[in-house]
Amino acid sequence: MPSNPVYPIVWRDDRVLLIDQTRLPHNYTVVEIKCCEDMARAIRTMIVRGAPAIGVAAAYGMYLGARDIKTADRETFVTELEEVAKLLRQTRPTAVNLFWAIARMLKTAHETIGSVDQLKTALLVTAQGIQVEDLEICKAIGDNGLAAMPATPEKLCILTYCNAGSLATAGYGTALGVVRSTWREKRLARIYACETRPRLQGAKLTAWECVQEGIPVTLITDNMAAHCMHQGLIDAVMVGADRIAANGDTANKIGTYSVALLAKAHNIPFFVAAPLSTVDFDLPTGDLIPIEERHPSEIYQIGETVTCPTGVEFYNPGFDVTPAELISAIITEKGAMRPEELQQFRVKQLA
Repeated sequence: MPSNPVYPIVWRDDRVLLIDQTRLPHNYTVVEIKCCEDMARAIRTMIVRGAPAIGVAAAYGMYLGARDIKTADRETFVTELEEVAKLLRQTRPTAVNLFWAIARMLKTAHETIGSVDQLKTALLVTAQGIQVEDLEICKAIGDNGLAAMPATPEKLCILTYCNAGSLATAGYGTALGVVRSTWREKRLARIYACETRPRLQGAKLTAWECVQEGIPVTLITDNMAAHCMHQGLIDAVMVGADRIAANGDTANKIGTYSVALLAKAHNIPFFVAAPLSTVDFDLPTGDLIPIEERHPSEIYQIGETVTCPTGVEFYNPGFDVTPAELISAIITEKGAMRPEELQQFRVKQLA
């Protein structure tokens, strides 16, 4: 079983070790990744998942691909590294951290002076740096989220959707990082975790993380959220994000939009927790966020049991977009802010 806290991505002995999230909560298994093709497969099949974690994994995937390039010619090396980037970009279209990490690795390759071996060393250092930075960022998000929590009641009940915890990041988590900070300061009464159909990330992953750390957690089906809010059981909603448009529109796991609408109807604050690297300033609104459509088997069967008749058709988008006007605040490593306040960081990036 894992240590506490959980680190889903570990660099050890010239390879990457990933917790296989497809086998949790009943089987804790570590997968060894030794080449970029294996990393691409792990991202695509959701062995590793969560936007920040995907970014870290992609960075290591870039290094593994670079390590296997057999040339001493710098120009040839960079050309072949672009092919590695292309392979990794094709794995998950919605999570912008994937593209951000790949771009950062390519920037390192283009800007590093020296031999091909020196470029490879610089790429590993950059990947490790991305991982360390993400952990520090998540801890900052957790503390900033704690500061943004409602003043009353003294002990809060927070509803979460999908998994945005240690497993979805380099460790600690974004939305669940806020939960951890709230629990640490004795302001948390309980987590209500929506199961999160169709992949059940809330049931399998969020609940598992909470049990590991002794955080009180109650699992509910997705369609119980409105009832729980109406009964006065929920004080705040905290979710993560896979991509945030420049105006604050936020893509997260399918069903998040529904929870945001319910929170608005019940006058419950709805928070998004994500690093600034999740903000795609090139997209003015969420209408332009690409939405991944996943295999229909995710919705027509549970385990080995088929749940619908032969002949039915399927629609299985992996994400939806919550409009900025439904979001009380976006919690980043720079603080909690209204969605429209994100623009100040675009100015700083362009400066």
